Amino acid sequence: MPDVKTPQYIMDLLRPMSQQSNADRRVWSIPLQTVWVPFFTATNVVGQTRLADESLGAPLRLAKDKDGAVRFTKQGRPVISVAKELSTNVRMVRENFQAGLVAFTSHVRKANAEGYKSQVERALAAGQPIVESDGKALVEAISEREEAEAKASARAPQDTREPVAA
Repeated sequence: MPDVKTPQYIMDLLRPMSQQSNADRRVWSIPLQTVWVPFFTATNVVGQTRLADESLGAPLRLAKDKDGAVRFTKQGRPVISVAKELSTNVRMVRENFQAGLVAFTSHVRKANAEGYKSQVERALAAGQPIVESDGKALVEAISEREEAEAKASARAPQDTREPVAA
């Protein structure tokens, strides 16, 4: 089996972190105020990015229509969006992150094809009983639900009134 050295950034991705508050707005499932804004502030400081101070200082904005009117949800709440420049840079990081994961996977598959194949086969074999059990549970749940709905509609009083012309 060829020896593959795992890069530090991959080891860091796999290390457990402490739980963070869920109150922060998330962009691509990552907290905006506690991760993205400090990250892009740091990248501005070291000269890797040049995001506008306004984007970092006010990352959340009122969403507006083309005519400049504030947008509202159907429930009447104002729509809040992430500053376009910040959102664009988050997307770029996400795409680069994904490319890094794909590149690492490709490297491991080439360096240790047999080990990778063996791991996939073990995972599929270990997962098969779960897939089968979930399939059976789903079929049973759907059947029970249909039976309950049929009983409920059979017990519901039937409307026997005849329509009257107005």
